[in-house]
Amino acid sequence: MREMIFKMEREDLLHEGDDITVTEGELPSSYYYTIDPSLAMSPNIPFRERLTVREGKVLKVESNERGFYVTVGFDE
Repeated sequence: MREMIFKMEREDLLHEGDDITVTEGELPSSYYYTIDPSLAMSPNIPFRERLTVREGKVLKVESNERGFYVTVGFDE
């Protein structure tokens, strides 16, 4: 299982155990992923680490002084 961390701007949009889908965006030198419908966003991901699946499950939701972070597991 591959884990990826997403930044969520408001709390209670996602919860542990939620099934999610992601949309892939492409930049000149990397990809980024958005949890549909625009609930959280990944950091930029290098081409060689591109996701091969678009569905995952929320494993953990954490908050700190910088915001809310969602850990998602993908079966790759």
